[in-house]
Amino acid sequence: LIFSLLSAVPPSQTEESPEDDPSQRPDDDNKSQQLRDIVELQETGFTVRIQPPATESFELQVSGQMLVAELHQVLMDHEVTCHRTCFSLQLGGMALDGLTELRSIQGIQDGALIKVVEDSYTVRDARLHLTHVRDLLRSLDPADAYNGLNCSSLSYLTFYTRDKDSESVGKRRTSEKESVDCSPPDYILPGCKDRLLTPLQPVRDDWKPLQCLRVLTMSSWNPPPGNRKMHGDLMYLNVLTMEDRELNITSSTRGFYLNQSTAFNFNPKPAAPKILCHSLVELLSQVSPAFRKNFTALQKKRVQQHPYERIAAAFQVFTWVAPHGDHSFDCVRAEETHTSRMGQDEHTAGQSRDWNEELQGCRELPRSCLQERLHRERSIFKTNSDFVAAATRGAVAVIDGNVMPLNPGESPHMQMFVWNNLFFSLGFDISEHYRPLGGNTAAHAAAICDLRGAQAYASVDVEGLHTLGTAVVDYRGIRVIAQTIVPGILEKNHEQNVVYGSNDNGKTVFSHPRFLELLDKTSKPLRVQRHQVLDHNNTPVELCSGMETIGILGNDGRAYILDLLRTFPTDLNFQFSEKEETREDVPMECQSFGFPRLHHHSLASLRPELVEAFVQHRYEIFVKMVSQELSQPEEQDKTTEQIEEPVCELTTGDAAAAAVDMESHRRNVILKACKAVGSMSDSCFDIRFNRNICSPGVRFTSEYVEEVQRQRRLLWDAAAFLLSDQIPALRDCLDHTAVPMDGATLTSVLHQRGVNVRYLGTLLRELDKLEERERLRHIQVPNINVEPAAFSAAVSHFLNCLLSSSSSFPDSCSDELLSRRRSRRRRSHGSRVTSLTDSVWARLTSAELWGKIRAEARDYYHYTVDRCVSAPVLPFLCIQVQLREFAFESRHRPVFGEEDVINMFPVVKHLKLTSTDATRLVQQAQLAVQQGLLKDGYELISQALTLFSSVCGVLHEDVCMCLRLLGRLSYILGENALSHQEKAVMSSERIQGVDHPQTIQDYTYLALYCFAGGQHSTSLQLLYRARYLSLLVSGDDHPQVALLDSMLGLVLHGLMEYELSLKFLQNALILTSKYHSATSLKHAHSHHLLATVYESKGEFRSALQHEKEAYSIYKSQVGENHDNTKESSEYLKSLTQQAVILQKAINHIYSNTPSACIPPPKVCTVLSACEQQHASKNIITCGPTFAYACLAKEIADLRTALKEKGKAQVEELENQLLKQKGLTAAHNRQQY
Repeated sequence: LIFSLLSAVPPSQTEESPEDDPSQRPDDDNKSQQLRDIVELQETGFTVRIQPPATESFELQVSGQMLVAELHQVLMDHEVTCHRTCFSLQLGGMALDGLTELRSIQGIQDGALIKVVEDSYTVRDARLHLTHVRDLLRSLDPADAYNGLNCSSLSYLTFYTRDKDSESVGKRRTSEKESVDCSPPDYILPGCKDRLLTPLQPVRDDWKPLQCLRVLTMSSWNPPPGNRKMHGDLMYLNVLTMEDRELNITSSTRGFYLNQSTAFNFNPKPAAPKILCHSLVELLSQVSPAFRKNFTALQKKRVQQHPYERIAAAFQVFTWVAPHGDHSFDCVRAEETHTSRMGQDEHTAGQSRDWNEELQGCRELPRSCLQERLHRERSIFKTNSDFVAAATRGAVAVIDGNVMPLNPGESPHMQMFVWNNLFFSLGFDISEHYRPLGGNTAAHAAAICDLRGAQAYASVDVEGLHTLGTAVVDYRGIRVIAQTIVPGILEKNHEQNVVYGSNDNGKTVFSHPRFLELLDKTSKPLRVQRHQVLDHNNTPVELCSGMETIGILGNDGRAYILDLLRTFPTDLNFQFSEKEETREDVPMECQSFGFPRLHHHSLASLRPELVEAFVQHRYEIFVKMVSQELSQPEEQDKTTEQIEEPVCELTTGDAAAAAVDMESHRRNVILKACKAVGSMSDSCFDIRFNRNICSPGVRFTSEYVEEVQRQRRLLWDAAAFLLSDQIPALRDCLDHTAVPMDGATLTSVLHQRGVNVRYLGTLLRELDKLEERERLRHIQVPNINVEPAAFSAAVSHFLNCLLSSSSSFPDSCSDELLSRRRSRRRRSHGSRVTSLTDSVWARLTSAELWGKIRAEARDYYHYTVDRCVSAPVLPFLCIQVQLREFAFESRHRPVFGEEDVINMFPVVKHLKLTSTDATRLVQQAQLAVQQGLLKDGYELISQALTLFSSVCGVLHEDVCMCLRLLGRLSYILGENALSHQEKAVMSSERIQGVDHPQTIQDYTYLALYCFAGGQHSTSLQLLYRARYLSLLVSGDDHPQVALLDSMLGLVLHGLMEYELSLKFLQNALILTSKYHSATSLKHAHSHHLLATVYESKGEFRSALQHEKEAYSIYKSQVGENHDNTKESSEYLKSLTQQAVILQKAINHIYSNTPSACIPPPKVCTVLSACEQQHASKNIITCGPTFAYACLAKEIADLRTALKEKGKAQVEELENQLLKQKGLTAAHNRQQY
């Protein structure tokens, strides 16, 4: 009971109970009101009629919380009104305000008529219209996705799910008869060693270009002279149509028309035919029949795309491989690059956005009710995403040398920049500020520490406490930190604004009551201890954060905190200084692992996940100690009452004295428990960490010495807890509850358990000690200045040294400006011109590079690595290479050439913002599913999906998570799961990448749902795609491949493709034996699947052999009385009988017995088997606790849904579900 309560009560809330605090009782009413608001939010959708000019009206489904400005954007994407940009919306003759919600508009109702009214153009409107027309003409072109522009990204799901009629998988009839082509490509088959790249991005027919114009460019007659401005001219355009007709077009305040200008003669008078159109598309459609035909066809294809394929993502996703496409002629792109967007925002040409004021203004919006919170969070998310995009462009411009530094006289690594009202600094130690912490290495790490701190304080979200908008961009080997500018911080006397903390490593320390009050509100959720340090005058100063955290009062009156390096407790296992620790101070757990160790900097900190796990662990100890101590006196009292006969009743005084003694004993017990677990309070459980224990330069008062030692012991206990509890917890990789496929997923698995990546060497050494280390083999896995003209040559040479076995050097004629003849002459006679091969990077060899990698791994991870690259490294290097096949085995030719390197992209880290109300709903959904209320959980997740979509848009990780859970719950409840899962797959492709492990998993689930819905051909194609991506990401030696091969074998078995089925099932058997051991239940199940296929083929000898192996494993693992063992025994008897019948029939045939024939093989129901296999991977995956709680309700719902399939199949499915959790059917009945 205690531990069940522990799982329900977060440690941060254990100090006080809501039941004990009367002020907390109205929370139930608030929750009810919130639920009503969410339901109202979901039910406020209605239909309006849109009336465009000179066009028939059409109906449009809208929601009540939609802004008028959002409706404007929807109409710009609609098929009928997509060519219009400059218009206003009117209802009943009244213009609608863009920032007004539709439901708050007076007179709006279902069926209301909203008119689209053409407005007059300005120069800005004309530019935006031209950009929009360009986007429409290129809407099917994936060039922006390849180049990482405009938040475009790739998605290939519809390539595998849509038929000739372009119907999605969710709209097909499940009863249709499909002609299934089961033959997979050769590179997907087991045993094939070819890893082709070209199938990663298949050629889509709907991406074939439809050219509407030959040329659309700005005219050289721009800008209009003064006399033409008086006539309303805004700009001039040149157009070359598909009929090779040259057009000169005037953009005016009223619209677009043809003028009489030529290339050498300026005549702005209207030309014949004198047509004035409000839209450029309308004008071109009237003067060019080819444009009208192709544009209509293009729009037809565009609207057939799924909305998830067309919508721009919130953040840019880069692809590491792309075809070498032709560079197209695009005047709008050139105009945006060199004029309007040079240091500015694309929508405010010639202006700069005040990013700090926008972000802080959004955070100050009211948040008293759900609607206000949604509006506030939506504004913060949108402004932050725009800030990240601007920060990325600015960081790239800084590294490219396109921004003038504020201090051009300083050395390059010390320069600072201001671009588009953003402040940029480089990740180097400026003025030796980080010298006590580790120099340049500490400065490089401080950027990420500061970003994590900003994320933590943004999550706490204390009103009145402000943090800067922050983004960290790594580009071409240099780290750039982009931040918003605090008003007044760039002034010469900005040091006077520092009123809290220290910006000189403790030489001067300040405190301020306003900051102490605000930071004290964050101390409980962040577990920060309020303490005192000595300032420069030896005066005690109170702090509630790390000393390096400084507080600034900006000129706008806001309280800002900066330099959040010490937001989380210090990790004492990794120390920068060589200060000797006494053996008594270091726990034995740390000593046994070889800690403490010297680290490159002193900013190593514990992850927040570890802090919470450690506090939870200590709270369990606290509860256990208190419960044991308080239960002992009660037992003694009971024993005394049984021995002694009561003589007389206790007097009132004696009773009061006993109560006082009992209360005193209780206080003493709690005091003892608090001291034992390291609680800051003596009366309740409250663990907090002092952030300045390891800060250099900090000085504590003499009265605080004992507390400092206690806090240091607490830090050591947390470090020991990581080694003794969290790293051994990673053994769940043995049962493949977590299956890392690449570096990103491995990092995620480590971080979920609070383990930093710097512990990877320790983890690998522990895995090497395990007897089951073969089952974990799938986990083991200098800054040089380069001249800009040699980037492609240098990068290709680096890739050859890293990935190739060739020992060749870069071409001596890498410089395009040198001809081969002149190069030979210079080699023979000498030259003053230094060739590119004389650079430092050109002398780098493969052995030297791998030597540096080994040295870095040995120095940082304390682990020795061999030359082994089993996972794709290009996505993490952010190098984009050409989409072609590479021959890595060649020893005489370099694998990569200069033309293979297409681009380099930045790595961007930023704040991750989301909806707090939606997150709370997801937590409530988890509780509902833990109680077996799947339908209630489904409704809560649906509500969370609505809120997430409202705040973050549909292309977001949280929205994708909700769609994924809705699909799995729908599948269990027997409802249609295809529409949810299809959106989840497209969302994963767009925001994670087409080859991300999460995308592979989503493809696998969609394949299961398609197969269950009777769409066998689509299911096969999806599984083939998932297997290809798995081979590309992790190779063929991985547990994920075993799962996919089992599913492929089952699907092909159901389609009676027995030979193909055997290939995949045999490979699955080999991998299952390797990663789950030859005596595991999964291995027995693989043998059983092979037996069923051999039975269908009529090869009963092989079937008997495999089923005997399965029976032997079942008997040894779960005993003879287990249902699986009994079923295997019955199946063996059935196989034996069929073999006997077959042999008798063959004997009768050979003996010429009349009417003798061979009986047909038995064909089993494969759908149930396929569901078994997938159920073994946790049909609901939202953490182990979530999956465990789903189990009982899963079985009940599946039993109901599959009732007509027979009791035997249901029991088999139930046992397979229980087998994955390590339970038995009997145990399940006892537990539930």
